[in-house]
Amino acid sequence: MRKLLKYLKDYKKESMIGPLFKLLEACFELVVPLIMANMIDIGIRNGDTGYILRMGSILILFAVLGLSCSLTAQYFAAKASVGFGTALRHDMFRHIQSLSYAEIDRAGSSTLVTRITSDINQVQSGVNLVLRLFLRSPFIVVGAMLMAFTISVKLALIFVVAVPLLSLVIYGIMVVSIPLYRQVQKRLDRILLSTRENLEGIRVIRAFGMQAREREEFKAKNTKFLAAQMLVGKISALLNPATYIIVNVATIAIVWFGGRETYAGGVTQGEVIALVNYMTQILTALVALSNLIVSFTKALACANRVNEVFDLEPSIQDPSVEELAGRETSVQEMMKEKEVTKVKEAVAFHQVSFAYPKSKVYAVTGLNFSVKQGEMIGIIGGTGSGKSTLVQMIPRFYDVTEGSVTVDGRDVRDYKIEELRQKIGMVPQRAVLFRGTIRDNMRVGNELADDVEIMEAVKRAQALEVVEGKPDGLDTMINEGGKNLSGGQRQRLTIARALVRKPQILILDDSASALDFATDARLRKAVRDLKDMTVFVVSQRAASVMQADRIMVMDDGKLVGIGTHEELMETCEVYREICLSQLSEKEVGRHV
Repeated sequence: MRKLLKYLKDYKKESMIGPLFKLLEACFELVVPLIMANMIDIGIRNGDTGYILRMGSILILFAVLGLSCSLTAQYFAAKASVGFGTALRHDMFRHIQSLSYAEIDRAGSSTLVTRITSDINQVQSGVNLVLRLFLRSPFIVVGAMLMAFTISVKLALIFVVAVPLLSLVIYGIMVVSIPLYRQVQKRLDRILLSTRENLEGIRVIRAFGMQAREREEFKAKNTKFLAAQMLVGKISALLNPATYIIVNVATIAIVWFGGRETYAGGVTQGEVIALVNYMTQILTALVALSNLIVSFTKALACANRVNEVFDLEPSIQDPSVEELAGRETSVQEMMKEKEVTKVKEAVAFHQVSFAYPKSKVYAVTGLNFSVKQGEMIGIIGGTGSGKSTLVQMIPRFYDVTEGSVTVDGRDVRDYKIEELRQKIGMVPQRAVLFRGTIRDNMRVGNELADDVEIMEAVKRAQALEVVEGKPDGLDTMINEGGKNLSGGQRQRLTIARALVRKPQILILDDSASALDFATDARLRKAVRDLKDMTVFVVSQRAASVMQADRIMVMDDGKLVGIGTHEELMETCEVYREICLSQLSEKEVGRHV
């Protein structure tokens, strides 16, 4: 929790004013039993109505002042806690955005959603309660005990026994509850993951009639979540009865021994009533403290989960001065090679091997090739051959395990991430559109793009009919994830979005799989006309890569062939098998 206190730095004033006004309210509250004692011992005993009215007026004044202090404290505590939660949420979102694919894969998207919503809300509530009650409740307990000593040292010893017992009960329940609350939140993560998968795959679930099975699985997870909540709830529920028993026993002891002291002349009746009031104040303060402890225990468990996200260090960051210096020699060598060859390399892989985190098997090995500026490169291979892994290392979504990847002769690790990705237009396998208008989606990569530039990109991506077919054109609203569009429409719009950016390097990662062959052919021709743009076309369709300047053939993570269609038909058995499995010999020969 201490790590998160920095988010209160802009609310130092509110964080101090709130507790101070609560302490002031507590001071007024602690004086009340003494006034009541005087009313009984002086006003009622002597029948002095005027004195009773004066003391009553003071009590009303203290009540008004206490209420004012309480409202002021509530306002500043709420302001500080809401500001704390907002700052924490913003920072956590920024941190999640900085994480690489590796960290997001490891944490899990559903867990991250839970932690930025439910967990932070719980921490925010905990901060609010702490600012209001953390000082007030202990102050009331200690203050009431000290005030009891001013009345009677003998009877105050009851407080000395009761207060440590209460503290022991509260501490014990808190120690047991914290690990259990963590388990509750983990089970909540699983429920959210199940719900998210169910909603995203609802069409598949209904198509295969899996509703009953999904309900049973959800019921099982929900039952486990309920069991964990019930367990921690039962333990937390012991707090109030345990404190009530101790306080009530202490109150009985005060009345019993206080009555004997009154009979002996050691204390007055009003002072016994005051002691009972102080014990009641302790009970009230401890009830509030018990609620604080329960909330704080939850907040503490949630704070630990939030810190776990902040502890995820992004493995892909902008290069430091030391890293740049360490790669300076290799960069100079590559520059010398470029001077000799006089060829401008848009992208080059130098003996690249890569393994995903926590995997002992390389996804790709020994990749060594270069691509000239303006070339169109086709990448083909079977499922799991490493095609997508290869292109994802160009924009540095993943860092190479061995070797280096260069863009314009510079190692991608020497670029600032934003600078590198400004050069690249990426169209992923899964076409993702955001809620908003078509125009808003097109401007994701270039906020300054006007309608002329957008329509030019839309036309080149073969998506003109999608836009013109809608009554509102570019102002057509797209639902979350593009659910109101077909798969082919989504793919064409995502390609148009990448083209609006006017990137130096365009990567189409199997992004035309939902297009018919005619549209796919027109798209390839339109992209090929972009002479200054280096294009990577990843596909499992042989027809989609045949017209590329060069084709790279991947098999089991290795580059087994590179060349034109004609060259590969003669030299690469893997490529020949792929072509003949998809096309007739006549269709294949037409391109030879």
